Amino acid sequence: MKKSKIYTRGGDKGMTSLIGGKRVPKTHLRIEAYGTIDELNAFIGLLMTELKEHSTWEILRFVQEKLFAVGASLATVPEKTDAGIENMLEREIARLEGAIDEIDSDLPQMHNFVIPGGCPATALAHVARTVCRRAERAIFRLAEQEHVDGSIFIYMNRLSDLLFVIARRESLSANGEEIFLGSPMFNE
Repeated sequence: MKKSKIYTRGGDKGMTSLIGGKRVPKTHLRIEAYGTIDELNAFIGLLMTELKEHSTWEILRFVQEKLFAVGASLATVPEKTDAGIENMLEREIARLEGAIDEIDSDLPQMHNFVIPGGCPATALAHVARTVCRRAERAIFRLAEQEHVDGSIFIYMNRLSDLLFVIARRESLSANGEEIFLGSPMFNE
């Protein structure tokens, strides 16, 4: 069997195909939304290379697989979207909430805004969180014009929360403390 080439030349003039065959410009809101999901998935992969705790790595590996499903849903012509993602994401939202609650139960109460940074894993978790928020905004812009399954909004919102508590835990684990807005180091 002859191996197919990675390039098709089909997008050389600024158009691409959605799942279902419809051709759209590469600047289409749908492309922006699932492209940002792809970027988020890559940043989560980078974050995973810095994690010390296996349970966090495991939940994020599972998140990566679900982001492929979210991306596929967003890459599909709306009329051909499989409603199965809603049922799948409802279960996954509960899983994210459980992970958030478990991590957050070990974190101290916050009294100020957290400054991103402190160690590579913390910084990467914050980068992933902000890309997640950008993906969420892109999905909402798309939903203003075309159908998007509502469970995707909830999933993305919980995912950014998960990334936030992971960032906090990684900072505490690496540094023994977090950097907060108004910390003494900024007021010298």
